[in-house]
Amino acid sequence: MATRVLSSPKLLKNLRSLIRPLNAASSSSAAVSPLNFDDKPELSAVEKLHPTTTTTTLHQPKTTNPLDFDDHQKLFASVSTLKLLHSSVNLGLASNETFVDFGMWVMNSRLMETPLVRDIILKTVKHTFFEHFCAGETPAEAADCLRKIEEAGLRGMLVYAVEHTSDNAGCDRNLEGFLQSVEFAKSLPPSSVSSVVAKITAICPLGLLRRISDLLRWQYKDPSFTLPWKLNTLPIFTDSSALYHTLQTPEPLTPEEESDVELAHQRLVKLCRKCADNNVPLIIDAEDTSIQPAIDYFTYSSAIMYNKHDPIVYGTIQAYLKDARERLFNAAKTAESLGIPMGFKLVRGAYMSSETKLASSLGFDSPVHNGIQDTHDCFNDCASFMLEKIAYGYGGLVLATHNLESGQLAASKARDLGIQKGNGRFEFAQLYGMSEALSFGLRNAGFQVSKYLPYGPVDMVMPYLLRRAEENRGLLSTSSLDRVLMGKELRRRLKSLQFSKSGMTASAGCMKIEIAK
Repeated sequence: MATRVLSSPKLLKNLRSLIRPLNAASSSSAAVSPLNFDDKPELSAVEKLHPTTTTTTLHQPKTTNPLDFDDHQKLFASVSTLKLLHSSVNLGLASNETFVDFGMWVMNSRLMETPLVRDIILKTVKHTFFEHFCAGETPAEAADCLRKIEEAGLRGMLVYAVEHTSDNAGCDRNLEGFLQSVEFAKSLPPSSVSSVVAKITAICPLGLLRRISDLLRWQYKDPSFTLPWKLNTLPIFTDSSALYHTLQTPEPLTPEEESDVELAHQRLVKLCRKCADNNVPLIIDAEDTSIQPAIDYFTYSSAIMYNKHDPIVYGTIQAYLKDARERLFNAAKTAESLGIPMGFKLVRGAYMSSETKLASSLGFDSPVHNGIQDTHDCFNDCASFMLEKIAYGYGGLVLATHNLESGQLAASKARDLGIQKGNGRFEFAQLYGMSEALSFGLRNAGFQVSKYLPYGPVDMVMPYLLRRAEENRGLLSTSSLDRVLMGKELRRRLKSLQFSKSGMTASAGCMKIEIAK
């Protein structure tokens, strides 16, 4: 039965005034940030690398430096020298755009059609970028990776890295993989796995997601347009949402398509039930705006069913979209009014170039913010909004960021709001192999931090690796802080080793002289 959802247009109009900035202290503005390991008036490692970085709307305290990255020995104390060296080399390669462009050309070329060449390329990828950004090919390898990051004081978000599927048979196979990942997560220590991550594109054919999105967009434009297959859901659109993908009335779903929608829904229900029974949170990843409405529809309808006392199903909000702030606010407020504890993963987004190209080709403005600072402001506002909800016992938040300033501001906000260590409703997250300094810095400050851990056969995970390379060039180039700090720590360890050897040689010499006497 078609269901209209409630929205809050008057509240949306005043959204910015309702959200306190991330650095707004609840008690004293002079309070020290929880990430301030040592107060230093001189420039930090971050400021030395990025001396012109400024923020127009959210300002950090001038008297303290929330994250002290100068203590590289403390940051990387849990990382072996071999792992540190391997990471430093891989990040250096990943930040080289010429190398990345060549690698992407090879991966998309006809060379991959030659078995021998394909085998060589995949083996090369496996021992470089795959090992750096992924947890392994098998559950056993992923378990070993989880054990290592748990020893480092971090947790893992298990990602069975299958993506787009075109038929129901493939969707059924993928569902089995996701169900096995939940079983896998349950078999591990609770302290090692924070959640399981899934993509709706893996359990619902891509073409059907486009059809559903078109129909949902048209119903938002014309509320009299009925969708008999539609379940209860939360608000999906706002007036600033990208609706240009659907410029004319779409055809209703055929009986076969309606049957396929029901199959997709049942797959997700089965996965949600498995997660709920095992108390393992399920995070649904976001995609581009052409199919995101359908993904939100499936996510919210399942959250209404399974988010009873705590968030089990989490949606993903991409802060680089102009409507992200309003959509988050509208969905969270509606869910709260219905007594549904909704969880969200907050990210900046990974489809900026393709979103802009598509909008331009259709003669519309990009759905992405016009400037990077607008994206930063949106992300920080959304984080602040959800942190205040969590402080009052509502909802859940996975703050997925590689941005140092956002990490600093959110940590300070969480401390000011009294969100304590061990609060299961809030955690930071970074991609495995990225932003190690930020992850370890937040860990040292007492926050729960998870790493996004994709696993699966190399050829299956390849789309994930290609997207990391193509859509995150800026992110990979900003890994300079990690590379600099890793380099400093490697040099320190080398000097320490040389000093130890010199000491041993000197001691041995003294022993020989003494024996000669």
